[in-house]
Amino acid sequence: MVGVTITKHETGSTGEYHAHVADSDHIGRLTWTARGGVHYAEHTLVPQEIGGRGVAGRLVEAMVADARENGFKIGPMCSYVAVAFQRHPEWADVKG
Repeated sequence: MVGVTITKHETGSTGEYHAHVADSDHIGRLTWTARGGVHYAEHTLVPQEIGGRGVAGRLVEAMVADARENGFKIGPMCSYVAVAFQRHPEWADVKG
């Protein structure tokens, strides 16, 4: 896999994680809204041009790491995030 850099963009109670792929101008996104100490993962969006490279998984991994570091829970509203939590029972500590 080519290099993927994840950045966090936050505005008040909403935000996104962006996945920047080294050989592309396209950006993957995971959007969220925060309420009551839970960040609800609403949408995971990966353009076809950068699909099939594990970008969506890296976005969820970044959110999980951020939740552990900053003490919030994740509410998996997005179907991709919900399936990722099923595949990774070790993330149960951050599931809200």
